Amino acid sequence: QVQLVESGGGLVQAGGSLRLSCAASGRTFNSYVLGWFRQAPGKEREFVASISRGRDTTYDADSVKGRFTISRDNAKNTVYLQMDSLKPEDTAVYYCAADPIGSILRIGRSAYWGQGTQVTVSS
Repeated sequence: QVQLVESGGGLVQAGGSLRLSCAASGRTFNSYVLGWFRQAPGKEREFVASISRGRDTTYDADSVKGRFTISRDNAKNTVYLQMDSLKPEDTAVYYCAADPIGSILRIGRSAYWGQGTQVTVSS
């Protein structure tokens, strides 16, 4: 069982930065692939980024490549999403996800999800 709690969302102007954090409970944190998804009003939830257990492999959605960076600290049971050069279209609720299998996570079928944190980017 894994519980995920996101933090770090807020209101920022276009071009600004935010760093989201997701703290996970449980002793098997290192066993999970971790990722971030987002859902904008009226749209389906979409994949943003993921990171492997060993931190050596990351995937990013085309819409965030070069602007967002995912990382994890296994000693702190935390995954991060550094978001730079934010755009109004990045406005969404951002969710943390965890699953033992990366391919399962990236299609949105993760076993575990956080409650989400709101990110609003003003123009």
